[in-house]
Amino acid sequence: MPLVAKGLEGIIANTTAISDVRGDIGQLIYAGYDINELAGKVSFEEIIHLLWHGELPNQSQLDALTSKLRSQRSLPAEVIDFIKKAPHSAGPMDVIRTGVSMLGLFDHETGDDANYKRAIALTAKIGIIAAYFHRCRQGKDLPPVRTDLSEAAHFLYLINGEVPSKEAADTLDVAYVLHADHGMNASTFSARVTVATLTDVYSAITSAIGTLKGPLHGGANEGVIHMLQEIGSEERVDPWLEEQFAKKAKIMGIGHRVYKVLDPRAPHLRNMAIKLTEQLGEPKWIRMSERIAEVMREKKHLNANVDFYSATVYYSLGIPTDLFTPIFAISRTAGWTAHVLEQLADNRLYRPLSEYTGPEVGKTVKPISER
Repeated sequence: MPLVAKGLEGIIANTTAISDVRGDIGQLIYAGYDINELAGKVSFEEIIHLLWHGELPNQSQLDALTSKLRSQRSLPAEVIDFIKKAPHSAGPMDVIRTGVSMLGLFDHETGDDANYKRAIALTAKIGIIAAYFHRCRQGKDLPPVRTDLSEAAHFLYLINGEVPSKEAADTLDVAYVLHADHGMNASTFSARVTVATLTDVYSAITSAIGTLKGPLHGGANEGVIHMLQEIGSEERVDPWLEEQFAKKAKIMGIGHRVYKVLDPRAPHLRNMAIKLTEQLGEPKWIRMSERIAEVMREKKHLNANVDFYSATVYYSLGIPTDLFTPIFAISRTAGWTAHVLEQLADNRLYRPLSEYTGPEVGKTVKPISER
């Protein structure tokens, strides 16, 4: 009798050499490296190479990959035109989803390495789509793409129209590293299921973006800031939480589907959040966050996850709230494309079973006049 597991919980759907989430001990591994060994020591570009090739690059390999990524930043004129005409009220994730899908219309890659080239192009372009839409909805000009900035620095440059400080760029770079991949999460699974039909890579990444958009996945970090804003002040934290407990409401950024102990990415973002809020003279956000985390540990035995602190980091960098999930998508594209390439290297169509819970067979069709 096949096992029934709603949400495929506990089911191993495939093998991967890309990353592993060890929820029982709170460990995240990228191709043999503990995330604590990587965060703050290597750049996002190095992580991209690691996820795609299974090894950290040497200098010449890093230079080659960096050059390829930067050369692919320009968007087709038709995609830029779409971004300009998109409703300013549209959600950034909706615009990114459509923009990525449109990119497939202008793809003319051929040859054995075509999908690898597509992975480079998608990883390079997704941040441009997000940033350009943000500029358009503000009625601002679109800064020309540059090839002298890192992926993180270039995104901040595009949304603000000026080159960011090294500290700001380094902070976002670490966030990119922490979000780049996370095992067989919902959006990665979507990408693999989609591409397993041997459709195109753009369809797979579009599917992943649509999945990440949901508030139970990538949208959670936006919910954290809205929660903090709703609470408003440090003295309101405890009574607000009591109100939520009484309503059995979910507390955003707390708990994780896989991690049974502390999310290993959370401490890195927590440290960055503390540093940034101290520098900005706005410590109330992190103080509120710390109190929420403390109460949730004590009363619900739940820990903060990566979304809980990444929200404060992005907010402190001056990034608009509705760009939090797009940042997640920008960094996770490195992982999505890695999984797509891995899936295609040894492909098998996903076709799980389902348990039928409808009426037993035996019904007969009556004439419509008798129904």
